[in-house]
Amino acid sequence: MAKERILVVDDEEDILELITFNLAREGYQVFTADNGEKALKTAKSEMLDMIILDLMLPGIDGLEVARVLKSKDNTKSIPIIMLSAKGDESDIVLGLELGADDYVTKPFSPKVLIARIRAVLRRKSDDLPDENLPIYIHGFMIDPQRREVTVDGNLVDLTFTEFQVLHFLAKRPGWVFTRSQIVDAAKGDNYAVTDRSVDVQIVGLRKKLGDAGMFIETVRGVGYRFRERS
Repeated sequence: MAKERILVVDDEEDILELITFNLAREGYQVFTADNGEKALKTAKSEMLDMIILDLMLPGIDGLEVARVLKSKDNTKSIPIIMLSAKGDESDIVLGLELGADDYVTKPFSPKVLIARIRAVLRRKSDDLPDENLPIYIHGFMIDPQRREVTVDGNLVDLTFTEFQVLHFLAKRPGWVFTRSQIVDAAKGDNYAVTDRSVDVQIVGLRKKLGDAGMFIETVRGVGYRFRERS
């Protein structure tokens, strides 16, 4: 049984009870908070393995809670899954850029939430691959030292930026990244970020990758991800 300690933050009592019941049934130790102030206090006092964070909270909202948590050395490494009402795409983007690991839209299936929790905890427990080691996934071989990409043994000719984008996404399969996060990783923090510049790179990548381009998935209103391992 799981033993991770998870804080659930939501001002709706029925949602708190629903999530708490399902997490406890899976063996997680659950803490709850119905506002941002309590969430920050609990995160400071308890050794948490994850936070499930609603964006719409009274007082300090979820985005500000995430911002504070990610700015503190003792809490910045705690994974965060955001809960968001449908249509809050701009808030989802902000949350991901602040360092949240995933998001789930309301209304949600408890089974889906549990699966997302497990996936984030699994990713956090795994060390990221050495930046210089080749990545093998879905028939891809991505070699950062040679700057070569093959798909099912066939060499794919990519530009510098296309390679950077593909390597960045493939290192973290299943993670959702905003356009600005992708550009920062490919070009550095001082590069002029535009949504269009990322979209153009993705279009070019998919075209060159052919059928394998389907592994670069669009997350509508948010950004892109490389399909997780099956």
